[in-house]
Amino acid sequence: MKVSLMAPKGSQRTVNKIVAENRKARFNYEIIDTYEAGLVLTGTEVKSLREGKANIAESYASDEGEEIWLINSHLPEYLQANRFNHEPRRRRKLLLSKREINRLRTSINREGMTLVPLKIYFNEKGRAKLELALAKGKKLHDKRETEKERDWNRQKSRLLKTG
Repeated sequence: MKVSLMAPKGSQRTVNKIVAENRKARFNYEIIDTYEAGLVLTGTEVKSLREGKANIAESYASDEGEEIWLINSHLPEYLQANRFNHEPRRRRKLLLSKREINRLRTSINREGMTLVPLKIYFNEKGRAKLELALAKGKKLHDKRETEKERDWNRQKSRLLKTG
């Protein structure tokens, strides 16, 4: 008699598992639009991501030629990989459709916007995805306004709890 230890295929639906998040992005930039992009990764990079070790806080995306690249993201080496390891800060190609790439390039070149990675996560199929934002940099007074609004919402919630 053969006993299966795996759950039935339909019950394996999980919510997207967030690996890395760029929390400063929403404070420093005004998010105009978001895109979901695939990542071209090596095997050891995927294993490192599955361990939950990644940092995209200082990274950005750049268009070069007909492609868009993720630059300065940090995926630490996978310890068990030995000599087959990857370089932690290498450039990684993003997988987007031609239409999306053209739309992003025109926004960057004409309107002076920036491509900022928001988070890396695994989708339902287990593939590593990057949420990429088309953003415009905030000025100092806009950041102060955001901070004031956040403080006011905290005070408001405290008053409602005690009152």
